[in-house]
Amino acid sequence: MEFLDIKPGLRLPLHEITFSATTAGGPGGQHVNRSLTAIQLRFDICNSSLPAEVKSRLLTLAGGQVSSSGVLLIRARSHRSQEQNRREALERLRQLLIRAASVPKARRPTRPSKSARKKRVDQKIRRGRTKALRGRVREG
Repeated sequence: MEFLDIKPGLRLPLHEITFSATTAGGPGGQHVNRSLTAIQLRFDICNSSLPAEVKSRLLTLAGGQVSSSGVLLIRARSHRSQEQNRREALERLRQLLIRAASVPKARRPTRPSKSARKKRVDQKIRRGRTKALRGRVREG
Protein backbone atom coordinates (compact mmCIF):
# COMPACT_ATOMS: atom_id res chain seq x y z
CA MET A 1 0.00 0.00 0.00
CA GLU A 2 1.30 3.45 -0.90
CA PHE A 3 1.17 6.41 1.45
CA LEU A 4 1.47 10.18 1.27
CA ASP A 5 3.91 11.17 4.01
CA ILE A 6 2.71 14.31 5.74
CA LYS A 7 5.03 14.50 8.74
CA PRO A 8 6.69 11.95 11.01
CA GLY A 9 3.98 9.79 12.52
CA LEU A 10 1.25 10.94 10.11
CA ARG A 11 0.68 9.22 6.76
CA LEU A 12 -2.28 9.17 4.44
CA PRO A 13 -3.08 6.05 2.36
CA LEU A 14 -3.24 6.98 -1.33
CA HIS A 15 -6.34 4.81 -1.86
CA GLU A 16 -8.34 7.49 0.05
CA ILE A 17 -7.54 10.00 -2.72
CA THR A 18 -9.23 9.86 -6.12
CA PHE A 19 -7.96 11.54 -9.27
CA SER A 20 -9.82 12.44 -12.43
CA ALA A 21 -8.44 14.02 -15.59
CA THR A 22 -10.20 16.85 -17.43
CA THR A 23 -9.40 19.27 -20.22
CA ALA A 24 -7.39 22.21 -18.98
CA GLY A 25 -8.64 25.03 -21.17
CA GLY A 26 -6.71 28.23 -21.67
CA PRO A 27 -4.05 28.89 -24.32
CA GLY A 28 -2.56 26.01 -26.29
CA GLY A 29 -4.28 25.94 -29.64
CA GLN A 30 -6.59 23.23 -30.93
CA HIS A 31 -4.89 20.44 -28.99
CA VAL A 32 -5.84 21.90 -25.59
CA ASN A 33 -9.50 20.96 -25.98
CA ARG A 34 -8.69 17.30 -26.67
CA SER A 35 -5.98 16.40 -24.17
CA LEU A 36 -6.96 15.49 -20.61
CA THR A 37 -4.08 17.13 -18.74
CA ALA A 38 -5.80 18.92 -15.86
CA ILE A 39 -6.21 16.90 -12.66
CA GLN A 40 -8.99 17.04 -10.09
CA LEU A 41 -7.99 15.55 -6.75
CA ARG A 42 -10.85 14.52 -4.48
CA PHE A 43 -10.33 13.67 -0.82
CA ASP A 44 -13.21 12.77 1.50
CA ILE A 45 -12.15 14.38 4.76
CA CYS A 46 -14.96 12.98 6.93
CA ASN A 47 -14.37 9.33 5.92
CA SER A 48 -10.57 9.48 6.00
CA SER A 49 -8.17 7.83 8.41
CA LEU A 50 -6.88 11.16 9.74
CA PRO A 51 -7.18 11.97 13.47
CA ALA A 52 -10.34 13.90 14.42
CA GLU A 53 -8.53 17.12 15.40
CA VAL A 54 -6.64 17.17 12.08
CA LYS A 55 -9.92 16.66 10.20
CA SER A 56 -11.59 19.59 11.97
CA ARG A 57 -8.63 21.92 11.37
CA LEU A 58 -8.47 20.80 7.72
CA LEU A 59 -12.17 21.59 7.21
CA THR A 60 -11.64 25.15 8.46
CA LEU A 61 -8.34 25.66 6.61
CA ALA A 62 -9.60 24.41 3.24
CA GLY A 63 -12.69 26.62 3.40
CA GLY A 64 -14.17 27.05 -0.09
CA GLN A 65 -12.37 24.02 -1.49
CA VAL A 66 -14.57 21.68 0.59
CA SER A 67 -18.03 20.73 -0.63
CA SER A 68 -21.06 20.52 1.66
CA SER A 69 -20.58 16.73 1.87
CA GLY A 70 -17.02 17.20 3.23
CA VAL A 71 -15.06 16.37 0.07
CA LEU A 72 -11.94 18.44 -0.60
CA LEU A 73 -11.44 19.29 -4.28
CA ILE A 74 -8.07 20.45 -5.58
CA ARG A 75 -7.68 21.36 -9.26
CA ALA A 76 -4.21 21.40 -10.84
CA ARG A 77 -3.89 22.58 -14.42
CA SER A 78 -0.77 24.72 -14.63
CA HIS A 79 1.47 22.08 -16.28
CA ARG A 80 1.16 20.52 -19.72
CA SER A 81 1.52 16.93 -18.55
CA GLN A 82 -1.01 15.00 -16.53
CA GLU A 83 1.68 13.51 -14.28
CA GLN A 84 3.11 16.91 -13.34
CA ASN A 85 -0.39 18.18 -12.51
CA ARG A 86 -1.00 15.05 -10.42
CA ARG A 87 2.23 15.68 -8.47
CA GLU A 88 1.29 19.34 -7.97
CA ALA A 89 -2.18 18.41 -6.66
CA LEU A 90 -0.67 15.88 -4.23
CA GLU A 91 1.87 18.44 -3.02
CA ARG A 92 -0.85 21.05 -2.47
CA LEU A 93 -2.84 18.49 -0.47
CA ARG A 94 0.29 17.60 1.51
CA GLN A 95 0.98 21.27 2.35
CA LEU A 96 -2.63 21.72 3.47
CA LEU A 97 -2.38 18.62 5.66
CA ILE A 98 0.92 19.83 7.18
CA ARG A 99 -0.78 23.08 8.20
CA ALA A 100 -3.78 21.18 9.58
CA ALA A 101 -1.56 18.75 11.52
CA SER A 102 0.29 21.49 13.39
CA VAL A 103 -1.38 22.46 16.66
CA PRO A 104 -1.87 26.23 16.83
CA LYS A 105 -0.30 28.02 19.78
CA ALA A 106 -2.90 29.00 22.37
CA ARG A 107 -3.43 32.74 22.62
CA ARG A 108 -2.93 34.23 26.05
CA PRO A 109 -5.05 37.35 26.46
CA THR A 110 -2.99 40.39 27.41
CA ARG A 111 -3.79 43.92 28.55
CA PRO A 112 -1.98 47.14 27.77
CA SER A 113 0.30 48.29 30.58
CA LYS A 114 -0.64 51.22 32.83
CA SER A 115 2.00 53.45 31.23
CA ALA A 116 0.76 52.54 27.74
CA ARG A 117 -2.82 53.49 28.70
CA LYS A 118 -1.62 56.81 30.18
CA LYS A 119 0.47 57.53 27.07
CA ARG A 120 -2.54 56.86 24.81
CA VAL A 121 -4.81 59.19 26.83
CA ASP A 122 -2.14 61.92 26.84
CA GLN A 123 -1.81 61.66 23.05
CA LYS A 124 -5.59 61.92 22.66
CA ILE A 125 -5.68 65.03 24.86
CA ARG A 126 -2.80 66.64 22.94
CA ARG A 127 -4.46 65.83 19.60
CA GLY A 128 -7.78 67.24 20.82
CA ARG A 129 -6.14 70.51 21.85
CA THR A 130 -4.48 70.80 18.43
CA LYS A 131 -7.80 70.27 16.66
CA ALA A 132 -9.56 72.73 18.97
CA LEU A 133 -7.20 75.44 17.77
CA ARG A 134 -8.39 74.86 14.20
CA GLY A 135 -11.86 76.24 14.92
CA ARG A 136 -13.15 79.70 14.00
CA VAL A 137 -11.39 82.62 15.45
CA ARG A 138 -13.69 84.43 17.90
CA GLU A 139 -13.28 88.04 18.74
CA GLY A 140 -13.59 89.17 22.20
